[in-house]
Parts: sequence; structure tokens; C-alpha cells
Amino acid sequence: MRVLLISNSTQYGRGYLDHVEAELRDFLGGARRLLFAPFAVFDREAYVAKARARLAALGLEVHALSAPAALDSADAIFVGGGNTFRLLKALQDLQLVASIRRRVEAGMPYVGSSAGAIVAGPTLKTTKDMPIVEPSSFDALGLVGFQVSPHYLDPDPSSTHMGETQEERISQFLEENDAPVLGLREGGLVRVEGGVVRLGGSAGARIFRKGREPVEARPGDELQSLLS
Repeated sequence: MRVLLISNSTQYGRGYLDHVEAELRDFLGGARRLLFAPFAVFDREAYVAKARARLAALGLEVHALSAPAALDSADAIFVGGGNTFRLLKALQDLQLVASIRRRVEAGMPYVGSSAGAIVAGPTLKTTKDMPIVEPSSFDALGLVGFQVSPHYLDPDPSSTHMGETQEERISQFLEENDAPVLGLREGGLVRVEGGVVRLGGSAGARIFRKGREPVEARPGDELQSLLS
């Protein structure tokens, strides 16, 4: 399988997907017809238009994903960010989960940003989003065997905020579950290809596993032994 998971689609001070353009060009090289899944936001039409305008610069013909049959004529799929609960519910309601999994397992490149990165994992249990809608289950696409926690923020020792840190929330997840979690900082991405899981982008990541201390990873590191 070929999977590219991006922590954030917009980097501070830059435009939509600007910080990952080179990686997208390399990963999607040869693709022409791309399906964009806009289900994580309310105004799907505007989201598709935004993606179409941006990805045209990469030579991609972008169409909205609307039904499983559309996947058979696509070269790649991009699942955009937004609210993870809304995204997964739409994928389930439109009966897209099994179809996407089948096509990606057959070699179709998958790109997921933020919520789109989370649903590439086994479940949506590492999202920070509000449950504004209720999916039929928390089970997601299962393209990779680890959970993703995008927009990862390290604890700030000088902060007076008394709420839970992202690290604390991931620790709570691991109290009840036994899947590794990739805390992917903004600017970071992970590329899964040929059985190799490699961290890329401009930021590192934290890897959390049940019963073990978190491990720091740097861009360029291979992560499969830590996320297996």
C-alpha cells in the first residue's frame, strides 16, 4: 500500500498545502484523476473547489468522491481534514469504507490530512474533535495499524491552562487500548510505502506505546519497528 498522512493542510504563514507540495508531487507522480473526499466539513462544494484549484497546479484533475463506483476510475484519493466524527459518519453512510480499503490495498495512493490521517488508522479514538454527529462505530479505514494524533502539541511547562494535554489524552487512550499512537506535530507527515514507514516533513513526532515511555522521532526516521 501507498499512504501519505499529513498532520495539517495549512502551515502558519503559508497557503493551503504549500508546505507539502514537493512531497505531494513525488507521492502522486503519474496520477491524473484524483478523488477528493470533502466530508469532514459542512460546505463540501466549497471544499472541493478549494482542493481542485490548488491541486490543479500539480497537474491533477480533481473530482468529488460521492460513491464507491467512482473509485474504480480514480488514480488516487485525498481525504481532507475537518471534523473526524462527521468524516467517518459520511464514509460509513455512503458505504465507502470497504471500497476505499479495497482500492488502497490494490495500490491506489491515499493521502489524508488531519482528520483524513486519523481515519486511515484503525479507529477515530485519537481525535480531539467534538462528536457533533454519531458514526455507526469508531472503526475507521484501517489502512495502517497505528493511530494518528495530528496537530500534536508538546506540554508547555509555563502554561497556566489546567485542561488535559495531548500527551495526557493519549495516555488515557492507551489505558484502554493497545494500538501505538503517532503524535504528529504540525509540519510533519508520515509516508507508508513498500512496507516502510518513514517520518517526513519539517517537524518530528512522538510515538506512544502501551506500557512504555514515549519515543521521539525525527524527520527521515524509519518508524515501522516502533509502530508495528
